[in-house]
Amino acid sequence: MKAILTVVGKDQVGIIAKVSSFLAEKNINILDLSQTIMDGYFTMMMMTELPETSNLKETSDQLQELGHANDLTITFRNAELYKSMHQL
Repeated sequence: MKAILTVVGKDQVGIIAKVSSFLAEKNINILDLSQTIMDGYFTMMMMTELPETSNLKETSDQLQELGHANDLTITFRNAELYKSMHQL
């Protein structure tokens, strides 16, 4: 299953390392990513692919906890849901 991950927060050292390390521990592959820093705020969007056995809700909750611990807002949504939300 593919999922979209977004990260937003004040720029700080190690954001990409923390998020990508978490994903690697869960065997979640990063397919594509875009990141930038705008006026001191870090923003990143990733297209990921989860193993068949992954629980999206549980992983999303864990990523939110990671975000809270690092003063970041992290969202993780099924790519199909994300696509449906943004269709006109």
